[in-house]
Amino acid sequence: MGKYVGILKERRPAILTRELYERHIAYLQDTSNRGALVLVGPLKDQDRVLQIIQADTRETAETILTEDPFVSQGYFGAYELYELMESNAANNWLRDTPRVQEMLRNL
Repeated sequence: MGKYVGILKERRPAILTRELYERHIAYLQDTSNRGALVLVGPLKDQDRVLQIIQADTRETAETILTEDPFVSQGYFGAYELYELMESNAANNWLRDTPRVQEMLRNL
């Protein structure tokens, strides 16, 4: 299972309605309850929102992202999606990964 970072952008405020907002919140609650939404929130002083999604594949993460009513109804006109290489104590801060090993060899 991987983690994916979604960035919602190109906000279109004229599209926002109370009903759309409530559907978005209900979707976030449901996605969180299923264990697929790790973190979500707007970026301070930005018109962008960050979502961290836990999913088996990029395709699944993209489906979760695009089924959010804020995306599917066009409140956010675009998004970016990236797989996160989580660095933590459990994986030795990525020291043992091929990517980091190659980077260190080239120093």
